[in-house]
Amino acid sequence: MPPPPPPPSRRNNNSSSNNAVSTTNSDGSRGAYATAKEENIYIPSFISKRPFYAGEGGDEGTTDYLEHQRKKQQDDDDRANANKWYDRGKKLGPAATKYRKGACENCGAMTHKTKECLSRPRAKGARWTGRDIQADEVVQDVRLGWDAKRDRWNGYDPKEYRRVVERYNQVEELRNQLTTGGGGDGAKKGGGGNDDADDDNDDGRNAAGEKYAEESDMGRHQSTATRQLRLREDTAKYLLNLDLESAKYDPKTRTMVDAGAVAADADRAAQLFAEEGFLRASGDAEQFERAQRYAWEKQEREGDTSQHLQANPTAGEYFRKKEREEAARQREAQRRALEEKYGLDGAGAGKNKPMPDALRDMLVTESEAFHEYDEAGLIKGAPRAVARSKYAEDVYLHNHTSVWGSWWSDFRWGYACCHSFIKKSYCTGEEGKRAWEQAERQRTGVGLIEEGPGGEEREEQQQQVNDGTTVEEAEPLKPAAAATAKKRTAEEMMGGVTEADMEEYRKKKAAADDPMAKFLGRDELVR
Repeated sequence: MPPPPPPPSRRNNNSSSNNAVSTTNSDGSRGAYATAKEENIYIPSFISKRPFYAGEGGDEGTTDYLEHQRKKQQDDDDRANANKWYDRGKKLGPAATKYRKGACENCGAMTHKTKECLSRPRAKGARWTGRDIQADEVVQDVRLGWDAKRDRWNGYDPKEYRRVVERYNQVEELRNQLTTGGGGDGAKKGGGGNDDADDDNDDGRNAAGEKYAEESDMGRHQSTATRQLRLREDTAKYLLNLDLESAKYDPKTRTMVDAGAVAADADRAAQLFAEEGFLRASGDAEQFERAQRYAWEKQEREGDTSQHLQANPTAGEYFRKKEREEAARQREAQRRALEEKYGLDGAGAGKNKPMPDALRDMLVTESEAFHEYDEAGLIKGAPRAVARSKYAEDVYLHNHTSVWGSWWSDFRWGYACCHSFIKKSYCTGEEGKRAWEQAERQRTGVGLIEEGPGGEEREEQQQQVNDGTTVEEAEPLKPAAAATAKKRTAEEMMGGVTEADMEEYRKKKAAADDPMAKFLGRDELVR
């Protein structure tokens, strides 16, 4: 509330000795009289200084340095907005007669889109039919302050709480009627209106009130430990019969040992315990447990969650019935096969021919064959079963006539048909073998050194191989000469290695990648 105006005697007396002037706030209200030059030095700086978010100072005529600390007066519009709230369900005037562009395609209102429409979805909306176009809703711009936005009761109508109060009043009236009605009947039976009956009615009302207080949260005088105790009438199962020779209670399974006894002299405690849980094992409870177990097992085995008992009970029941019928059909087929093979005995003997006694004696067969087992537990002398590999066998790919791994050379596996080391290569047959042999001779340098009297013979043999003739068809070397060439005499062994032997060794052991190896043993000059 703004302060009152100054008295008339001081309105025009601005040159008084007190040096006080009338202050005017930036919002138009009259501030209190404050000293124009002096400030209260006892006010802390964090109160007297204007913060940066409060903006700059007011008008030039304003001398109130604590203007930012004073509560500003709200305008009439602000007060109106404070009490303003949304008018739910209010319509704007009459509805349109035809569909307007940009309106909702379902109801025809302009204030919302089709996705935001709360009306019932039509088979054909107002855009195509042009009928039953709804009026536009009132769209309000309610500007709330900081406190109003965070008020949990903002917009709540207190009149709605009257229903709750009325409902509680009705319950209280009904309770009072029941209490007074029982007391009235007792009074009539006792002779009508005596003091004892009134006292009993008062006691009944007090007892009902205390019971109602215990049921509600108002009875805080009773401790929590006392309220959680079991009632005295609720006797424990193991106290029903204290006979040491009677039924025993198993605390682990929470069952009586002889709970299934149905004899005339069965234990009373066991009978009571069995009667208590009879509802859980009667009716469709067993079928429900089976259906639940079937859904769980189906999910664990196959990961199928479509047969959930609560989400899709029809599918679970259908597949469970189908499996039961299939199992019954298989059992019946197996029984018929056994009947046809061995016949029937007893009640069903009239349908099929009974089994003869001679065949009946042969059902249990005996054997006296002698078998000797080895250390591995297999029968000695029995043909060994070839262990099948988990990999594909005898599968020839890419025109090969042998499998990969049928040939071994230089610590590498390959194909025996074409001497190829590449597993996914195409077969080249004999051409591939010859190409591989030539590559090996070139790599190792075999055939580059030709020396001695046998050089011409080796050239002829190589020519015959190139022409297609085998080495066996050509003239073989004399075995005696070959053996003599490799054998060393005792003098050579005792005399050591000579220079000629070293020269011959160097010629034979020349490296394949030596470019001068082919010139060894030749007297020609390179031009």
